[in-house]
Order: sequence, then structure tokens, then C-alpha cells
Amino acid sequence: MAARRPRNASEHESDEDSYEVLDLTEYARRHHWWNRVFGRSSGPVGEKYSVATQIVMGGVTGWCAGFLFQKVGKLAATAVGGGFLLLQIASHSGYVQIDWKRVEKDVNKAKKQLKKRANKAAPEINTLIEESTEFIKQNIVVSSGFVGGFLLGLAS
Repeated sequence: MAARRPRNASEHESDEDSYEVLDLTEYARRHHWWNRVFGRSSGPVGEKYSVATQIVMGGVTGWCAGFLFQKVGKLAATAVGGGFLLLQIASHSGYVQIDWKRVEKDVNKAKKQLKKRANKAAPEINTLIEESTEFIKQNIVVSSGFVGGFLLGLAS
């Protein structure tokens, strides 16, 4: 955390701001409430709980996420499928004329743009994957409970 230091009139005038660094470890030692709220360990929060509690927490959150994913997925599939069906009915009835050559040209253009963006985003995606893998390794019990709960939520 950084705090802005006020400037004196005698300091040289520049557009750069000066910041003072605040050491959170010293702050935590001086303020005991900080230790009570956040605990003394600097590791993952899940380490404070027993293995059974971690599995239950992961399982419940996974089940909720899986259940919502299932419901939203069904709703999205219904909306896309229904829209496509209505478009086809309108096209065959003569209400809508579709220029399929233009659609194909636009789809090919979109494919090229996606390939360019995918190549640019590759380092960012790799970093995200590495961070996710590290998080899962550090919280393997909660993560395994989440995956199990997620699959149960999808099935229910």
C-alpha cells in the first residue's frame, strides 16, 4: 500500500508523484486485530481449516457453480436454437432474404481477426494457465472438492 507524501513549496516542481512504501508486516505486528482477522500464516486461507471442511466448502461451491452453469447453459442453448429456428422460418416464408455469400465473407473475415488476436493473447493465456495451475496445486483439497461438486451440480 502506498501513501502520497505532500510536497513542499521548496521541492522542485515536477509532474512525478512521490510515494511512501508501507510495510504490511510491520503494520500487522503493531495492530493485533489484523492478526485475529487474517491469521498469522501467510499461506492459503484453506490451510486454516480441516481437510473435511475444505472438501465440504469446495464441494458446496462447486455444486452451486455447476448447477448455475447447467441452468444458464440450457437457457443460452434454448435462446440460440430458438433464434436460429425463427430465422430459418422467416427465411423460408419470405420475410427475410439472407445473402449467404456475404455471410460467408464476414465469417471468414472474423476467423482471420480471431487468429490474429489469439496469437497476440497467447502469452497472457499462458500466464493465466500457470497461475491457475499454481493455485490448484496450493489448494488441492478445496479444488478437488470443487470439481466433484461442480460435476454433481451439472448432473442434478
